[in-house]
Amino acid sequence: MTQNPTQSHELPISVLSPPSAAREFRATFALLGITAAVFIVHMLTNSRYGFHRDELQFLSDARHLEWGFVAYPPLTPFLERIAMQIFGLSLIGLRLFSVMAQCLAIFITGLMARELGGGRLAQVAAALCIALSPLSLFEGTEFQYSSFDYLWWVLIAYFVIRLLKSDDPRWCLAIGAAVGIGLLTKYTMAFFVCGILAGLILTGARRFLSSVWFWAGIGLAAVIFLPNLAWLIRHDFVSLHFLQHIHGRDVGQGRSNDFLVGQLLVCTNPATAPVWIAGLIWLMRERRFRMLALMYLVPFALFFFGKGRHYYLGAAYPMLMAAGAVACERWLEARSRIQRRSIEAVFFAALAVCGAYICALVVPLQSSGALMRFALRNNGDLREETGWNELVKTVADVRDSLPAEQRANVGVLVGNYGEQGAIEILGAPYHLPPPISGTNSAWYRSYPKTPPSALIVLGFSQKGAERRFSGCRLAAHVVNPYGVKNEESEDHPDIFVCTGPRQPWPEFWKDFQWFG
Repeated sequence: MTQNPTQSHELPISVLSPPSAAREFRATFALLGITAAVFIVHMLTNSRYGFHRDELQFLSDARHLEWGFVAYPPLTPFLERIAMQIFGLSLIGLRLFSVMAQCLAIFITGLMARELGGGRLAQVAAALCIALSPLSLFEGTEFQYSSFDYLWWVLIAYFVIRLLKSDDPRWCLAIGAAVGIGLLTKYTMAFFVCGILAGLILTGARRFLSSVWFWAGIGLAAVIFLPNLAWLIRHDFVSLHFLQHIHGRDVGQGRSNDFLVGQLLVCTNPATAPVWIAGLIWLMRERRFRMLALMYLVPFALFFFGKGRHYYLGAAYPMLMAAGAVACERWLEARSRIQRRSIEAVFFAALAVCGAYICALVVPLQSSGALMRFALRNNGDLREETGWNELVKTVADVRDSLPAEQRANVGVLVGNYGEQGAIEILGAPYHLPPPISGTNSAWYRSYPKTPPSALIVLGFSQKGAERRFSGCRLAAHVVNPYGVKNEESEDHPDIFVCTGPRQPWPEFWKDFQWFG
């Protein structure tokens, strides 16, 4: 590639020639149209079901803000605390930041194609490839730390392109800031950092290693991450133990076996495979931008050989889509007009067909009818969004059925973080007591200073409840309005009333901590 960083597209719009300025304006307008369409779809559909169990954990932790949590760094609960203050328990409001993050990622993908030399076709194609990918669509349907992690990976790739294109080392500060914020979001950012460092060392970009701005960027990332690091030290790096446990569970359950297939069917829209593969090849051949290829290949190798989940790598594809769109656009320029239009029509038709299927699968398009039945049958995450309000009401009914002396000092003890968040967040209108939970960060919040004399226990099998608690009797069953089979209705549908743990509370609590 012979792009010169001083060419006209690096200059302000005001000094561009009128045709170039008009083309950039039309391309920008198209990108804004795509992101606006995605935003509107999510805003119209994000209230169709209920909270996901992961969202309930984030909301619970948002009420107990710290510089770290067992299962993740602090940024996502902090953002949800802000959303709770503004919107209350509105599903649309609480998911707004995730929607905005995905819209920004889509828009920035188009900008990456522009910075790599792509015209309007390349920019629009790259943005649509991400807008209609399963992972990107999913990240806008819930607030998850992966929703924001996705944005930081995309933003870092954009900053790296600007660094390589301009040869201005001051972009290292922007990269460092995004890395620091990324580490406050999800620890898998460390794998992307490995790719960045490998790209710097193994390509001509190593020239930046001697710049003071590079080291300033590292310092900035460290300063941003420092509060969470201090929390980890104070808590004996409990998050590392958590991640080791979760990784072992995932490997044992075979959740990493579909890593390669997931790159084609989950991280990307299947119709876009020629685009991102062309992008990877193009980046490997382009000396100036070869660093970006290593930013994909190194995390890919680490996740593949380390048996990571397929979606861990999903945020690396926007930069490949941008590069691939540019490569394909240039390849099409050498074709005849009929060939070019035919290829474009076939590609966008395939993208649209796959995108429509993905939307029906991932986005809650209907709250009843055939599309809802299809989504619930094929999407486990949507199934985990059903039944929480009914569960909380059932627990409240059990509490209200107890004798007065038991109601006066009853506790609700839960077996997982979804139940914990549901009782704490959705149980307020029923005046349920704060849940007692040993899962993840809730264990540090301990049990009441005056232990309850009776326990409503959920999240356990009968055998598990009787092993830990005395005087247990079956009091109710978990139900949901659609008869959906999910973790609550299938794995532990029974609710018990017990007199208390078999051990004294302090001893019981020492062994009650677990990760989930």
